Amino acid sequence: MSAENNPAAAPAAPASAAPGRSGPGGDRRAPGGPGGPGGRRNGPGGPGGSGGPGRGPRRDNRNDAPASEYNDKVVHINRCSKVVKGGRRFNFAALVVAGDGKGRVGVGYGKAKEVPDAIRKGTDRAHRALVRVNLRGNTIPHEVIGHADGGVVMLRPAAPGTGLIAGGGVRAVLEVAGYKDVLSKSMGSNNPQAIVKATLVGLAKLRTLEQIKALRA
Repeated sequence: MSAENNPAAAPAAPASAAPGRSGPGGDRRAPGGPGGPGGRRNGPGGPGGSGGPGRGPRRDNRNDAPASEYNDKVVHINRCSKVVKGGRRFNFAALVVAGDGKGRVGVGYGKAKEVPDAIRKGTDRAHRALVRVNLRGNTIPHEVIGHADGGVVMLRPAAPGTGLIAGGGVRAVLEVAGYKDVLSKSMGSNNPQAIVKATLVGLAKLRTLEQIKALRA
């Protein structure tokens, strides 16, 4: 019997010719299926897409907080460790000075188990401890020496354009207070707290010409 009259002898159709199949692996996702090529349902403009109807642009309000009117500077961060049974526990202390740049300055000291919390506490306390100091333009009215604990700081007025000849805690206090031309010298302890306190004591002693005339009258 010939092959033409024997149905069993006819060759089977290849699997790739079946409708809806893309290859030997039996992938039933047709090119024209839902969602475009590959059967993806989250194409542009579809559910989950970035340009779908009814969904506006993403709004980010994290940077919309009002800026603070004070200039804050971290002078020193101290780390203290305590040895316990399970290991060591760390605590942090932050010394922060704050000012408005117009003659108001304050100092705060905050303690916490994390650095950001310690800085936040110190900043809040510095804002609550602001005091008024005297300015004469961008410098101080006269020479003054401040004493606090072991710290001794000398401050002298300087000509315009001199800048702040200071460092460490002295410079931080003068910058946030609004001074731009001052000569300084630290002659005592190197402890940051002592230097900052001595600088604040010296600034509190400053008197303008009008204040001195009023005292003598």
